[in-house]
Amino acid sequence: MPLKPAVFIDRDDTLLQDEGYMTRPEQVRLFPGTLDALLTFQEAGLTLVLVSNQSGVGRGWFSQGEVRAIQERMLELLPGVEFAALEYCFHMPEDGCPCRKPQPLMILRAAHRLGIDLSRSVMVGDRISDVGAGRSAGCKTLLLSADEELIKEAGPDHAVASLADGVEWVLEVTRG
Repeated sequence: MPLKPAVFIDRDDTLLQDEGYMTRPEQVRLFPGTLDALLTFQEAGLTLVLVSNQSGVGRGWFSQGEVRAIQERMLELLPGVEFAALEYCFHMPEDGCPCRKPQPLMILRAAHRLGIDLSRSVMVGDRISDVGAGRSAGCKTLLLSADEELIKEAGPDHAVASLADGVEWVLEVTRG
């Protein structure tokens, strides 16, 4: 069976507007165009995989149950969107965990399990760590930022201000 392309996507400040550590479902707000972008990827045959660092769990600021409640609310706001996997790292940066972005283990684990062609896939996020994880896994990288300094430092394959602005680029590079 041939490997398929995927969109690996960060959660906070990529799909969801984040003013700090979210602990309650009522804090969940999608960025404009998020639902349409994800449905477009899905309709194009791309596998969707969420990859998210949630160090607040490791710090004791909130529980895995609260992360699940946020996830459930996010999924309610994304009718018709199906994530093939929801990957989380709950460790703090100083724990040295191999799944915490910028390390690629969350991406590699999902790719192996789901039969994903990493060379035809894209990692989308708003941080240097997202770009680093995607690059280390062998994906193309899309940084959601208009900050020229961040773009220069992260060195993504492409940068746009929002997920909605990056849809065409993602579709182009995943066609392989």
